[in-house]
Amino acid sequence: QVQLVESGGGLVQAGGSLRLSCAASGRTFSSYVMGWFRQAPGKEREFVAAISQGGLVTKYVDSVKGRFSISRDNAKNTVSLQMNSLKPEDTAVYYCAAGTAIVPSTFGSWGQGTQVTVAS
Repeated sequence: QVQLVESGGGLVQAGGSLRLSCAASGRTFSSYVMGWFRQAPGKEREFVAAISQGGLVTKYVDSVKGRFSISRDNAKNTVSLQMNSLKPEDTAVYYCAAGTAIVPSTFGSWGQGTQVTVAS
């Protein structure tokens, strides 16, 4: 099992940017598909983005396409989410996750989450 710790959340004005990072422990990081999910108050957790083991394949939810970018560094055991042109509806707790395929149901290891608040 991989251990995940997120960082980089905070408060930002609409139109601003934030970069979330996730540090993973363990020697098998490169074998996992990595992803980001988010959960807004009163809503179910939703898939945001994922990246394949080698970093060549990415997937995004439609609402963030063109604004968010996921990347990974297998040498450093990290995955990042660059978030640009942030909107108030992006406000949520963001979770880093590890899975076996770019399919939301395959993600089984989760970080503790980091709060992102976008002020209008």
